[in-house]
Amino acid sequence: MEDEPTFPAFPYEPYSIQIDFMKALYRSLSKGGVSMLESPTGTGKTLSIICSAVQWLVDRKHRLKSEANHAQTPRGGNGSDDEPEWMKNFVANKDAAVEDKMEKKPMFGKGKPDKGRNQGSCRNLLSPNFVEEGIHEKKDSENLRENNGVELNDEEFFMEEYESGEEEDVGAGKSKRKAGGVCINSSSDEGEEDYNEDDEEELKIYFCSRTHSQLSQFVKELRKTVFGYEMKVVSLGSRKIFCINEEVLKLGSSTYINERCLELQENKKKEVSKLKNLGSGGRIRRTKASSGCPMLRNQKLQKQFRSEISQEGALDIEDLVHLGRRMGTCPYYGSRSIIPAAEIVVLPYQSLLSKSSRESLGLNLKNNIVIIDEAHNLADSLISMYDAKITSSQLEHVNSHIKQYLERFRNFLGPGNRRYIQTLLVITRAFLQILFNGKDTSLVDHGHDAEIAFGATNALDSSMAINEFLFSLNIDNINLVKLLHYIKESNIIHKVSGYGNKVANLQKVSALIDSRESSEEGSILSGFRAFVDLLLSLTNNDGDGRIIISREKPTSSGQEGGYLKYVMLTGEKIFSEIVDQAHAVILAGGTLQPIEETKERLFPQLTPDRFHFFSCSHIIPPESILPVSLSHGPSGQSFDFSYSSRSSTIMMEELGLLLCNLVTVVPEGIVVFFSSFDYEGQVYDSWKASGILERIMKKKCIFREPRKNTDVEFVLKEYKETIDKLSNTNQKEDHVPQNGAILLAVVGGKISEGINFSDGMGRCIVMVGLPYPSPSDIELLERVKHIEGLGVSNSSRSTKFSVGNEQHYSGDVQAGFAILRSCKHRGKEYYENLCMKAVNQSIGRAIRHINDYAAILLVDARYASDPSKRSLSHPTNKLPQWIKDRLVPVTGKYGEAHRLLHQFFKLNKKRGCQ
Repeated sequence: MEDEPTFPAFPYEPYSIQIDFMKALYRSLSKGGVSMLESPTGTGKTLSIICSAVQWLVDRKHRLKSEANHAQTPRGGNGSDDEPEWMKNFVANKDAAVEDKMEKKPMFGKGKPDKGRNQGSCRNLLSPNFVEEGIHEKKDSENLRENNGVELNDEEFFMEEYESGEEEDVGAGKSKRKAGGVCINSSSDEGEEDYNEDDEEELKIYFCSRTHSQLSQFVKELRKTVFGYEMKVVSLGSRKIFCINEEVLKLGSSTYINERCLELQENKKKEVSKLKNLGSGGRIRRTKASSGCPMLRNQKLQKQFRSEISQEGALDIEDLVHLGRRMGTCPYYGSRSIIPAAEIVVLPYQSLLSKSSRESLGLNLKNNIVIIDEAHNLADSLISMYDAKITSSQLEHVNSHIKQYLERFRNFLGPGNRRYIQTLLVITRAFLQILFNGKDTSLVDHGHDAEIAFGATNALDSSMAINEFLFSLNIDNINLVKLLHYIKESNIIHKVSGYGNKVANLQKVSALIDSRESSEEGSILSGFRAFVDLLLSLTNNDGDGRIIISREKPTSSGQEGGYLKYVMLTGEKIFSEIVDQAHAVILAGGTLQPIEETKERLFPQLTPDRFHFFSCSHIIPPESILPVSLSHGPSGQSFDFSYSSRSSTIMMEELGLLLCNLVTVVPEGIVVFFSSFDYEGQVYDSWKASGILERIMKKKCIFREPRKNTDVEFVLKEYKETIDKLSNTNQKEDHVPQNGAILLAVVGGKISEGINFSDGMGRCIVMVGLPYPSPSDIELLERVKHIEGLGVSNSSRSTKFSVGNEQHYSGDVQAGFAILRSCKHRGKEYYENLCMKAVNQSIGRAIRHINDYAAILLVDARYASDPSKRSLSHPTNKLPQWIKDRLVPVTGKYGEAHRLLHQFFKLNKKRGCQ
């Protein structure tokens, strides 16, 4: 039996629930498998994760060293009998390397990622991190100009002749190249050691969360411990966050910044340095490359950057950017180069959960630890990374540029290239036809099915399975796997988009290209990536997802363009790749329940001995929180914020009267959560017209959550400063008209997800109604239908689950409600869980430490029913246990709730003064 773990790195005296949490995490890491650990927000969850997980890592490394030393002795073996199997294998395979690593640790940050490790993935072509290797044209340029009449400056857009292999051999397609024509890029200075994975790869922890701010918070907590200075830590992020090249940053959007960065990598100045014999007459051309980006030209600065990080301890993204600016070298590529030697890698969701991103970054999960924080919506976040979308305007651009390229270079293309490019044209035309000629039933010959798909319902939005989509467009005979292989091998998208850019610039017909002031979809290369993304999605299994066909529709602001979108529905296979590689996967969060849904969607085949769950209560005493479910307003009107009633003037005014009363009893800050920005705007306008807004503002200033995430920080700063200023004034003067502020926020917005309203910023949280997602969202309905069918055999699904045939959907809310009502099992529960998870995330923003206190008002009659008559699916049964245990249902007059609030704040004010 192992000794009880201790956590000496915890910087304070830990509470009992923190010790319980750390021990549960430590045991989970020792056993391996998947664990879900739930600890309410405000209980020091992040610090507990750090002190437990990193302590386990340190203990494991010591044990590994001991095992390695033991293996060198005459009586040494492969470890004790009770050693986990994965550890025996680890020691057996790497004992010598471990011993060497322990005696002489490699300098942190010296290695470089293995660029060639994952070149086999088609999806790498589409990743923003993908850097296309240059394919050198080997044809004689003089002969080309003389014999074919091609201008010198068009030569770069020529394609090498492409030979397609047999159908069963995807890898057989290749460009023809002469011996000695292979080009290897080397960014290293002469004498720099090549990266050797076996020498420098460390046993490590990957910690990921949803936002960069949450990752920065993790690093700040890490610095509070000795681990922040003893462990080798690296933070990863997006190019947009890391970039210090002002010319690139001016482009604004992430898409343009990614593309420009990659263009600069491709535009390297190459200088032939030597030719090496490969044997058998082959030669390899080695070139020394300096990057086109000024921040990457000096490799010695990159070395110094890595050296600086090794001396500074744990740095967050902001620190790395500051260091990069000070040294004049790229922090994005500098941080990536440190991954192999790091022991703790801090990175966003996308970088770890997306297979293409993992491969691009060279992340090795084998036998390592993966910790996913804020995992309450993990299943939906995971599958959304594998969605693919192309708009009608992007399709038109792709189609026209392929056509333009084919017309210009047709005479210089070999049969292989010509055939594949014509195939791309066939597909783009088919996609455009389904978007623009939806009523043209001649497109397909499916009789009644075609009538449903393309005209009878006049549907603006519809959905299809992959095979149905391919058959309906008559492109089911195209081998998409081989086509994708051709796209990857031939560099076709860069050739075509490059030529298209050149023509557009020369003719001055594309202001989009010149000014780069268009939307995300404006770039030619972006359109090609979106197109290839969709092609790749079509190679998934038929039941893994659905194709959404959304045609152009009129809106209040004009015409909304159409699009094709692949919506991934199953995350099991995606997540299993992570679970199968990693030693342990930890899902952490403040509100993870109900856990059955997550298990069903992500790891249904996981055996019970490989799954662990732990949940702890809150650290605050019962008197520090007052959750109240409120059924009636001050005038006696029953609160009903269901879709059909919430927009009535009576309901909005009753909510306004409630706020008029709350501002007289609640000190400092009140945060009010609405179901959507549209509804918040509707209520605000109603209050303004009726004079309620003016009444509220006599007591508290009003702030509103902006739609743009970039403006949120400014609004929050003003909100906090107003509360602090008025609170200090109130303490000096007895009669001050205003006593704080109100923030009108939106469920699912930035404020509800990652902002902490500790102390005066959130003395009262008001949740208006039940924020169910809109039933007009066709993607949501597809997920609901898929989840409703989980566990149902294919033979019985069609008869048992009739909504599965409701494929062609007009976007009408009532039609959406009809589909939702037909769901009786998992789909219904999933829809309810989406709502209550959003509620729990929002109301959990208030209590942030043991001395904090806040009231929580759940404003809707559906929250406040008699506890004895509640079903298992009742909304309050899905609240966190620490809130549910203290919930006070007020089913009668509002006066009772007002009295409770008055007593609550009076009591806590006294406690604070003591």
